[in-house]
Amino acid sequence: MAANGHSDLEKQRLLLHDHEEKHFTSSEVVRDIIIGVSDGLTVPFALAAGLSGADVSSSIILIAGVAEVAAGAISMGLGGIYNAGVPCECRYLAAKSEADHYYRELKREQEEVISVPDIEAAEIAEILAQYGVEPHEYDPVVNALRRNPKAWVDFMMKFELGLEKPDPMRALQSAATIALSYVLGGMVPLMPYVAIPIADKAVLASVGITLAALLVFGFVKGHFTGDRPFRSALQTALIGAIASAAAYSIAKLFRT
Repeated sequence: MAANGHSDLEKQRLLLHDHEEKHFTSSEVVRDIIIGVSDGLTVPFALAAGLSGADVSSSIILIAGVAEVAAGAISMGLGGIYNAGVPCECRYLAAKSEADHYYRELKREQEEVISVPDIEAAEIAEILAQYGVEPHEYDPVVNALRRNPKAWVDFMMKFELGLEKPDPMRALQSAATIALSYVLGGMVPLMPYVAIPIADKAVLASVGITLAALLVFGFVKGHFTGDRPFRSALQTALIGAIASAAAYSIAKLFRT
């Protein structure tokens, strides 16, 4: 009997080893780079286009652009919008808050498996029942978890509360990665204003360079996120084009 169980376990391991699933498994660092570069390319691009429409000099656009890139990098890294599936959250501050929340809930679960074990066991059964597991099938699982308090608490944290243990360094790493990516992306639309003193000419060069960068970035982003690369490239470039065109048109409208 034990030999059969060992054989089945080895067979399962071989199956998992041979099977490769095509899911998005890129690191969180890659996601942070995508977030930073995406906004870094788009926001300063729109700002520069808008100021160009207001007929100001390239030097003023450059100063304003650099100031926006600096402020945007700080905002994105420490108090900006983190847009990787969780809308409108401050990356650094939210990550720190999430860590505090995780450890509060962890302490509560650790106390509850001791003070009210029957209720916690009933919650395990309820969770498994939601997946179509029958009582005679989940009873051994419940009993096994009751014999292992650490695994029991981990199960409740993941499947009852949907919480994963946070990396203590993740918030700082993410903030730094997003901020640096934002700066690198933001410098692209501003480069023509360094070399070309006439804003009307510089904006044309900025549009060409930035749209090309958005196309390349969108293609790479689509590759990493599992989206169709060419569609992602076109969508990314279109968003940047619409934002810059709107800023330029509004500036021209108020200028007249």
